[in-house]
Amino acid sequence: MTAPTDDASIHPAAGNGLRDWLVYAAMLAVAIGIFFAIDFCGVRLTAPEGTGAGLNTGGAGVSSSEALMHVLVALGAVLIAGRLLGIGFRYVGQPPVIGEVVAGILLGPSLLGRVWPDAAAFLLPTTVAPHLGMIAQLGVVLYMFLVGLELNPELLRERARSTIAISHASIVAPFLMGTGLALYLYPRLSTSDVPFTSFALFMGVALSITAFPVLARILTDRQMQKSPLGVIALGCAATDDVTAWCLLAFVVGVAQAKVGGAFVVIGCTLAYIAFMFLIARPIATRYFLRFGEHDISANVVALVLALLLGSALITEAIGIHAVFGAFLLGAIIPHDSALARALTTRLEDLVTVLLLPAFFAFTGLRTQIGLVSGLDQWLWCGLIIVVATAGKFGGTLAAARLTGLGWRDATSLGLLMNTRGLMELIVLNIGLDLRVISPTLFAMMVLMALVTTMTTSPLLPRVAAAGERRLGHQPL
Repeated sequence: MTAPTDDASIHPAAGNGLRDWLVYAAMLAVAIGIFFAIDFCGVRLTAPEGTGAGLNTGGAGVSSSEALMHVLVALGAVLIAGRLLGIGFRYVGQPPVIGEVVAGILLGPSLLGRVWPDAAAFLLPTTVAPHLGMIAQLGVVLYMFLVGLELNPELLRERARSTIAISHASIVAPFLMGTGLALYLYPRLSTSDVPFTSFALFMGVALSITAFPVLARILTDRQMQKSPLGVIALGCAATDDVTAWCLLAFVVGVAQAKVGGAFVVIGCTLAYIAFMFLIARPIATRYFLRFGEHDISANVVALVLALLLGSALITEAIGIHAVFGAFLLGAIIPHDSALARALTTRLEDLVTVLLLPAFFAFTGLRTQIGLVSGLDQWLWCGLIIVVATAGKFGGTLAAARLTGLGWRDATSLGLLMNTRGLMELIVLNIGLDLRVISPTLFAMMVLMALVTTMTTSPLLPRVAAAGERRLGHQPL
């Protein structure tokens, strides 16, 4: 009897449904038990005394005209540098967004601030950070709305059991490894101002992120988005996004509220999610599917944007980040409707070309690679990268194999799910805003996001080529 090939094994083997759900429930129960064991040990750790001082982003003493000038200069510089570096990174097989992120970092204190301080002070002075930050927040809110619009529920329904199992295993594994890593990093890179539970939860979520838009772009560039592996990867990434943002909402609720208040925030968050998907989504589906390509007027766009701002405002008022509300509103609008296509066409270039550079500039201003000093800290940074990769890649690979995928496809899926990109930067900025992580750890995590994203594109074709040589398959 001949062994099954990877292409044949891309379709997960049918199994006992009850057994699969029991295994899934046991995995979650064990994961929860392990986290509480880690938390039990971690709350007894002692971190250095905190200073109570956060990142200096004050804008006192800056006139509005001067601030506007600096904002315009910063946006122009990051936009041009990002475009040029994006072209260069695309030439070597990397997503252009990597070039845009690197441009923001290079123009900040990490490089330009060291080699040419006067130029850095003119392009990205710390006094202009609040103004740049507001534009960055608006850009990220609109971007997360567009990410929500791209979610395809059909990807979650097709092969739902295997997709959910792989996706949640790719979250549970890095989450537990991140919380375990917190036991080591908390006494070294945190302060007593930050409760260990908040620190550990955030580290777990930060290591669990997958960049759905970057993953989708990689699949599209390689014409894999409609292949069986591409469908599973998109479905897993979409499920990852929803789950990770729910986890982040939980973490933000815990970090921002006292113990009793955290449960109120969590309860309100779950109630709002239920309202959006059980009540608002059916209404939105019936209403927005009525519109054709020529019915999308400025009034309709204004209505959707007003709903977007309202949803973002509600989640901000609840105690979680505004981006979560924007993401939810995008997710309830039918992705294949004329309205979704029109909104994507009208907003995508404005957001990705103009507003996101403000976010990259803001992130670059906050990223100080120089804070990572000495052999010990660089080893800690390397440890973060290894743990993040082992958790995401290893969890995905193991779950994919258990659901019936062949080694080549499971390895490819693990590489794709290890992509973090812009989504990771959004989460890290939220953590820095909440002061759950320090500027030093922020810089280390930004490097982790860049390394894990940059390794996907060069390794993916090598795995495909190896599978082709070994099994005689066509390239992915």
